[in-house]
Amino acid sequence: MDRALTGFVGLRQVRYTLRPEKKSLRERDTPKGDGGRPTQVRGRSGVAAWLTSDVGLLVVLAVVRVVIHTATNGQYGFHRDELQTLDDARHLDWGFVVYPPVVPLLARLELLLFGTSLAGFRVLAAVAVSAAMVLAGLIAKELGGGRREQMLAAVATGVSPVSLAQGAVFQYVSFDYLWCVLLTYFLVRLLKTENARWWLAIGAAIGVGMQTKYTMAFFAVGVAGGVLLTPARRYLSSVWLWAGVAVALILFLPNLVWQAQHHFISLEFLKRIHARDVSQGRTRGFLVEQLLLCINPFTIPLLFLGLWFYFVRDEGRRYRLLGWAYVATLAIFVAAQARFYYLAPMYPVLLAAGSALWGQWLRRLSPGRSRTAQAALWTGVAAGGVMFSLIVLPVAPMGSSVWNFTSKVHDQFREEIGWPELAQNVARVYQQLPAEEQKRTGILTGNYGEAGALNLYGPGYGLPRAMAGTNSFWYRGYTEPAPETVIVVGFDLDEAEKLFSSCRVAAKNTNRYDVVNEESRDHPDILLCRNLREGWPEFWRRFRRFG
Repeated sequence: MDRALTGFVGLRQVRYTLRPEKKSLRERDTPKGDGGRPTQVRGRSGVAAWLTSDVGLLVVLAVVRVVIHTATNGQYGFHRDELQTLDDARHLDWGFVVYPPVVPLLARLELLLFGTSLAGFRVLAAVAVSAAMVLAGLIAKELGGGRREQMLAAVATGVSPVSLAQGAVFQYVSFDYLWCVLLTYFLVRLLKTENARWWLAIGAAIGVGMQTKYTMAFFAVGVAGGVLLTPARRYLSSVWLWAGVAVALILFLPNLVWQAQHHFISLEFLKRIHARDVSQGRTRGFLVEQLLLCINPFTIPLLFLGLWFYFVRDEGRRYRLLGWAYVATLAIFVAAQARFYYLAPMYPVLLAAGSALWGQWLRRLSPGRSRTAQAALWTGVAAGGVMFSLIVLPVAPMGSSVWNFTSKVHDQFREEIGWPELAQNVARVYQQLPAEEQKRTGILTGNYGEAGALNLYGPGYGLPRAMAGTNSFWYRGYTEPAPETVIVVGFDLDEAEKLFSSCRVAAKNTNRYDVVNEESRDHPDILLCRNLREGWPEFWRRFRRFG
């Protein structure tokens, strides 16, 4: 029965009636468990609801991208940089000449999970750059963007040429990209909530980033500049900021100790590599390439809208630290003559703000103009994504017109060709030696790609461990017992004859596709040499190289 109740709202008497709640047909048909709660049907609807939520859609988008990378990443072969990381993954330590320990540790994990599967080895790199898309969408959400703006931020981040390329090869830049985007997300949360405890997460992101790639130090300096130039400097008196600094230092400490024990060898490496890059012109065009490669050119409007948001708009004032962090880091890299892609991780936070502001602008337009503007932007983003995917993803068949074009634009794919053939050619030379001489034979290589390839494929042919003086290979020393006969790869004959009493060309390094790359062009000879002119300990002390 209905019960009439009387209540008061303010000074007015109000009569209202409570009626029994009517259940919908769906609710009546839903199975109930203990306590009258819905059972498995509700669980399924909960998953479906999450998948159609803002975060769920971003995750689905990221998963689709991981699937695309995994489906295409098995083409060609390992890149020379991946071969170095594969070898380092078998010699885990708290540091390496080229990078801190996180990336070889992740490579070791992938070896355990997928073995030496090419597509499997690249899964975590694809996951890293795809996760950065999710974070970009979440940043747009924090800045006031709706679902459409969140998807736009995620896609704009994902179709940048640098992001696409980093999902197609296992390198430390992929994970550096993720940690920096995560850092900017934590900064957005700090500035929005004004909860100083977010400095702990910020410190953790910086610490893990420093254990991945040392360029995180530049981003940290950029953040410090943003703090000093904005009202966020009030956090300098907060214990949480300094606790975050402590977290970062604690996480980085093991590698710092390793560096001290190895005379800060990575600083010497970075100095040599930077000098090489400058001398070869690799640092030219830094500013232009920010617009052409660090972001997709079709998303340039979002970039400038993002800068406008942080520096001009009232609602962006509280987040101005992020704008100054970008500007400060940009200035540092320009002054240091850095490679263009170092700054790439700072763009998702700009694209996210630009997407949120884009959505605000659209809502002020008439429906017709709004649809036209949306169509124009999304068409450009899609076209740019397809175009750059063909260029930087390993999708083109060998020898096709697209392959020939990409080979002229960059050498990434060409340097993935010919490594199994190198091992086969070296094995033929080794197997032609008498059995007794094989026991006293070693393999000496000129670079880390050759050493990594021979250590990956060589055991299948019964080859001894390949020696190299490049980067962390040098620490592994020469093989014991000290070899008398040496198969030399990556050296010119004249260079090898200065090291050994006798040398001859025993084979040529070729590949089945006749692709011209560093190995087939610059040092195609496989040499058979005997009797090192000096003792191996003395030779090895002088043999250190960086590359």
